[in-house]
This record gives sequence, structure tokens and C-alpha cells, in this order.
Amino acid sequence: MGCGTSVTTETQGKKVETGAAGLQESAENLSGSKDEAVKTTTPALTMKAAVLIQRWYRRYMARLEMRRRYTWNIFQSIEYAGEQDQLQLSSFFSFMLDNVTQLNGSGPDLISQLLDPLVDPWLDRERCYDQIPVPESYAGPRLSFPLSVSDTNALLSAFKEQQTLHARYVLQLLYETKKLLKQMPNIIHLSTSYINDITICGDLHGRLDDLLLIFYKNGLPSAETPYVFNGDFVDRGKKSMEVVVLLFAYLLLYPDYMHLNRGNHEDHIMNLRYGFTKEVMQKYKTHGHEILQLFQDIFSLLPVATVIDGKILIVHGGISDQTDLDFLSSIERHKLKSALKFPRRSLEQLDIGQSCRQAKRMRLTDASRPSSSRSQSKNQRNQLTPSLRKRQRGFSRQDSAASSSSSSSSSSSSSICSPRTPSCLSPRPCPSSPSMPYTINVLQVPFLDSLSSVPPPAPPPHDREWKQIVDILWSDPKTQAGCSPNTFRGGGCYFGPDVTQRLLLQHGLQLLIRSHECKQEGYELCHGGQVITIFSASNYYEEGSNRGAYIKLGRELVPRFYQYQVSRTTRKLTLTQSRVRVAEGSALRALKEKLFTHRSELVTGFQQFDQNSTGHLSVSEWAQVLESVLRLDLPWRTLRPHLCRLTADGSVEYQSCFEDMSTGIALPMVAPNLAETLFRYRTDIEIIFNIIDKDHSGLISTEEFRHTWRLFSAHLGVDIDDRAIDELARSIDFNKDGSIDFTEFLEAFRVVHKLDNKDQPLKCS
Repeated sequence: MGCGTSVTTETQGKKVETGAAGLQESAENLSGSKDEAVKTTTPALTMKAAVLIQRWYRRYMARLEMRRRYTWNIFQSIEYAGEQDQLQLSSFFSFMLDNVTQLNGSGPDLISQLLDPLVDPWLDRERCYDQIPVPESYAGPRLSFPLSVSDTNALLSAFKEQQTLHARYVLQLLYETKKLLKQMPNIIHLSTSYINDITICGDLHGRLDDLLLIFYKNGLPSAETPYVFNGDFVDRGKKSMEVVVLLFAYLLLYPDYMHLNRGNHEDHIMNLRYGFTKEVMQKYKTHGHEILQLFQDIFSLLPVATVIDGKILIVHGGISDQTDLDFLSSIERHKLKSALKFPRRSLEQLDIGQSCRQAKRMRLTDASRPSSSRSQSKNQRNQLTPSLRKRQRGFSRQDSAASSSSSSSSSSSSSICSPRTPSCLSPRPCPSSPSMPYTINVLQVPFLDSLSSVPPPAPPPHDREWKQIVDILWSDPKTQAGCSPNTFRGGGCYFGPDVTQRLLLQHGLQLLIRSHECKQEGYELCHGGQVITIFSASNYYEEGSNRGAYIKLGRELVPRFYQYQVSRTTRKLTLTQSRVRVAEGSALRALKEKLFTHRSELVTGFQQFDQNSTGHLSVSEWAQVLESVLRLDLPWRTLRPHLCRLTADGSVEYQSCFEDMSTGIALPMVAPNLAETLFRYRTDIEIIFNIIDKDHSGLISTEEFRHTWRLFSAHLGVDIDDRAIDELARSIDFNKDGSIDFTEFLEAFRVVHKLDNKDQPLKCS
């Protein structure tokens, strides 16, 4: 390219003559210039040019890889923070339902509708779906039971054409599925003796296109093409209903060749936050409640594990050092309608003694860290405000990660985030995690004038069953040895390679296949190849963010991986740079929303360091405050050019973090601090509202609106003035009919990006 440019430049500078002689002279001059350029090019210069190009390309690819990795970290951190919020909200519901007899007149009654719903007598009648008429105008598929291949083909065609299956057939299909699942064991045992291959798929999360692509590439379920789908069929995607109906239909058609494991999203409480409940109610406004109740029963009846040839264990999340497959086979799985419905705890159990033990465990964990890290974290805590120190003492992912990596013990296990219980609800301090088992193997009890060691009492049976299920559904592998609470998600545990090897040896297994985590290539191997993660939802975070994959296993039990990516819109993103840029822009917008919704806490932390009110901080101080408040464990220094500006002397203008965002449709009666609370806990408010809005109409009365706020303020442990709530209710009720359109209310409290354009170039340092 360089030589060509040089020649072109030289010839353009010459006067071109007309006629044959002029053309001949020009050709001779051009030929002479080329010969001269070729003569001056030496092997050394060629090698130097090649090395320069190679260095440039390597730097370019390294920067692109860095952007890809921090984009991935942003998506994953925000996703897991949302799961932890859901666990905290569920823990609060459980605590209030178990221990509070009345909260302003209606608290537990409302919560019990969600956690312990009453069975509709209509659902108990035999063939009650026959009472639902199907109009002649209905153009969708008409199913007959038992299902035939033509029925499943009709379902496939209808869903491809965006048609909705009639509620009468949905209910009948769910009834038949429930009857079939009741007969199945907790752990399914399969054999490759009579088949060629078994196909194993991971999370689908309502991505119908991915399911159809798997069927197209690999074949429809049949005796020749058996499948294992490893949980998380619903939530997040827009076609969860179609995905789960198709899976259930093939389960009924081929019960010996179609197998479904339960995932952590096969849970009616998770469905409230992540979209499946809303999707069902929008598609089936008349019979949505009955459909949801049946799904709740079916999800609890799904098997929790599959074993192939006695050698390969398939579970959704993972294992812990307490996982016992024999015990897991014997529990009554249908009793655990939700893994987020914790075993009942009374106020007597949550006493000050257990709080002291919890504090002691925290001190022991802190003592297990290197002294340098302890002193550094202590200095950091001393520099922060009391509110920030309080947040750091809560669920700091960095602290938990450090303690898990340095701890040599292998006791764990089912960590679930604590309820944010207000002092008004509990007369004594509550432990940070009432469901977390003790990390000691013996109890020291007084005996005469000395102490004797005795084994701790066994947990109640229902506690053990619950922990086994939580570990199977929520756990993740880690590279360090041992087993520690999964504080990043808030549930389950992190299990190391030693835990994997011990369980495999104990049960004569050779491989663990799990899902539960999105991987950029659709799969990942860890623990020396003994653990495989498979994820089947492509474009999970953003278009082009990841591939999907599935596994095929034959009689030799050697896994073969098949990757794919739905390319309806991603085919335009042919360059890696384009795919990274689109995903990066989406991730940074989500992260900026997180900053905006925690603006007050962040500004308070910034001002703690900025004693002279200059509006400037060092980059390290800025990053320290962000991590203390948001607890996302992100590379803040690397992300700094995309989040804020620097001054001439290299310090951060911290107010610039919030410049390119604004509020939604502002309501004049809302105080700023209340508005920020609404932004931050928008999803929690919506979940509480959905409990109160029994008919899911989107409308609640002013009195119900007050109950929503009482539950919400109890969940947060903060006081919200009743007058402010009444003023807010009056301002929302625009037509003054006594009902509030909660959808419009939620739309008002959202973060708006002033430059909301996916193709907008990002700022660079």
C-alpha cells in the first residue's frame, strides 16, 4: 500500500501530455518510478514493516479483548446483583409471613397469596378445561390428547407464525404434564445402550428462536434424537410461554426420550421479577391465574438431576460439599414450590446468641485473610462515611471472594441473602443470613471445669431438603479448593475442584454437566475437564454478545460441542469490532443507570473525600467509592473514560458521572430523595404491587397503593412519610377515579439517557 501510494503521488505531480508520444513518455516515467521503488525496498525494510503491522494488530486485538471482557463483567455483575435483590426481597417476605401477625392490617395476608397461594377449587375438578369454549374464529392449533406428531408439528408451525395457543389447550396440556411428572423420580437415569446420541441443552430463557434453531440443526425430539434440557426454560425472553409449551408437548409425546431438569428460574417467585408471570397474564388475561398455578405445581414436580450410564451427572447449577445424591433421591420435591421460600424461622430461633455466633464467624473469616489485606481494608473503611461502612459490612463481593479464596475449610453452603428487616418488626438483632449453616464442625460445651467437643445437632429434615435443592439449583464452580457461600448471586455455593472430585468418586461418576451461567462461546470446561457448563441462549445479554451451544453424548460418553448464534439482526454485525461496540454500548448504558439510581449515596461518598468541595477526586478515591456503594467488583479505572471526565491535572470531575442522564416523566409532588428511591427499587415495588393487584389489571385503589408503600418501606427498613405517599397517590390519579395506573407510574420513574443511540460512538481516553 505504501509503494502504491508513493507512485500515485509522484505521477499525479507530473504534467500529462496528449498524443501518442505523451502517452508513451508517461508510461515510461511510470515504469521507471515503479522500478525505482522496487529497487529501494530491501528485505530489512519489508521485515520492519511486517513487524510494525503485527504490533499494531496485536495492540488492536488486545484493546478489543479488554473491551469485550469488561463488557461481559458489567452484564454479569448487574445480572447477579438483580438475583441477589430478588433473594433479599423473598427473604423479607418469608420472614414477615412467618413472624409478623399483622402489618398495618393486611401485610401477611397479601404476602401469603404469593408464597402460600390457595388452590382454586375450580382447578381440582376433573376436566375443568372442558368448560372453556373455543370459538369458531380461533385459527390456532387444536390439540387432541394423547398428543400425536401432527399436534407437535402444528404447535411448531403456529409458534413460528406468532400465533398463541388457546387457554383451553394450554390448561389441558399442563394437566397432562402434571400427571406425567408425578410419576417420575427426583433423579432420572438414562442409558445410551439403545440410542446413538443424547443431546444436552442448557438455559433457553424464553428464546424461541434458539430452540427452533436447535431442532433445525439437530433434529426434532424422537426415539432417534433424545434430549435433556437442563432448566431455565422461562424468564427474561419474550417467548417463554411458547418455549415451555413446546418442551412439555414433546415430553408428553416422547416421555422416554425427552427429559427436563428443574432450573432456578422454574420458580414462581423468580417469575415475578424476570417476566414469565407478566408474559402469561398478558397472553391469557382470562385464565392466566389458573395457568400460573398449574405452572407452579409443574415446576415443583420437575426432576432435579439426570444421570447418564451411571457416569455423567447433569444438574442445573452445581453441587456443594453437602450434596448427597442418595438423600436427594428420597426427598418430596413437590413440597418445595420455591427454593426462595425459606424454611420457617421463629423469632426465638433468630436470637441474639445466633447473632453473636454470626459475628464470630465473620471475625474468623476476616482473620483468615492475609494481614496486609486486612489492614488495607481497615484503612479503607476508616476513610468512608458511616453509611458506606455499613454497606461494606453487608454483602461485599470483594470481601467474600477474598475470604473464599483464602479459606482452607470446605464447609458451606446454601447462602441466601438476609431480609432487610426493619427494627420495628424484630425486637432483637437478626443475623445477616438466618439460613446459612454454621461453619463449625464441632460445638464446645462446658463439662465440669473444662470444655468438651461434641458434634452439632443435625438440622431439621426440611432444612436439609431445602439446602440440597438450593445447592443443586443455584451453585457455581470456582477455581479455588473448598466450598463457600455464593454471595455474588446470593444463593447456593461456590464449589472447588476438590468438591467435584470427591462427589464424583463417591458416586462412581466421571463428569458433571451443568448450566446456570452464560458463557461467551456457549460452553466452558473447568476443574480439569470434570465440570462442563453448557448455555443454549445465544445473544443473551445483547445482540452478538455470546453464542449458544449444546452437547451430544454417544456410547463412548465423550462430549461433542455444537455452537450456533441466531442471526436475524447479528448478520449485519460481521466485524468483531461492531459486535463488541454494540454490546459495550448496551452494557455501559446499564451501568450508568446503576450510577444514576445511587446518585445520593455516591455523591455523599465523593464528598467525604472532597473536604474542600472542589468537585474533584483522585481516580483511586473515585473508584473506591463506586465499589463501596455499588459492590459490582468491576475494573473501575478501565471504565473511567466511559463514565466521567478528567481535569487537566488528572483528577475526576465526579459530577460528570450523572450528566448524560435524566429522570423520566417527573411528577411535581415527588421529593428528590423519594424519587431516587423509586428509581432504585422500581422492580421491587412492581413485585409488591403485583401481589396486591390480584387481577393483574394494572389498576389498584388508593388504599391498596398505601399498603404497597407500607410493605415497601418495611422491606427497606426506612420511614416514608404518609403525607408524601398520599400526595404521590393524588398526583398519579390523574382522572380522580380512585384507581392508580401503576404501569404509567413505573414508566414515570425510569432513567432516561439524553443521548440514547446504540450506534453512538463511545468516548475514549
